[in-house]
Amino acid sequence: MKPDRATQLFNAIVAAPFGALGIRTDADTVRELVYLPPSFAAKSADSALAEQAAQQVTQYLQDADFVFDLPLAEAGTDFQRKVWQEIRAIPRGAVRTYGHVARVIGSAPRAVGQACGANWFPLVIPCHRVTATGGLGGFANQDDENGFHLSVKRWLLRHEGATASPWQQQSIWP
Repeated sequence: MKPDRATQLFNAIVAAPFGALGIRTDADTVRELVYLPPSFAAKSADSALAEQAAQQVTQYLQDADFVFDLPLAEAGTDFQRKVWQEIRAIPRGAVRTYGHVARVIGSAPRAVGQACGANWFPLVIPCHRVTATGGLGGFANQDDENGFHLSVKRWLLRHEGATASPWQQQSIWP
């Protein structure tokens, strides 16, 4: 999909150091946040809720300690919401592995990774804080041949001051 056509899908697009973040809303909830490559231009909010979401995304991009307070649409399965709840508890600057999250909730690492990839609200539900045991892991359920999504994950972790374990130094921080 071409950026100009895709732009119509979003109620606002916020420029970010890694590209942009698209915001979709309905009358009273945020429906989705989407990482977008740099080819997407910023777009002014077309509603009060889209403006609120855009302001909060901007605040987070300036201050990693910012805490989101947005009305999120109901999304995901019961299992996905359980994973997302655990991920929201990971403090800024920390990372957990898919295996660690799986042990806490009584599941399997692959299922946790799939739930992370199904996250409709990145940044608000910080799935970028979940990594593989031997490195960065995937991100946003994307085929990342050009590396865009993994570069977003790296930027977010650096922005939040995450420190990698010694075994992760090469794969997280190239």
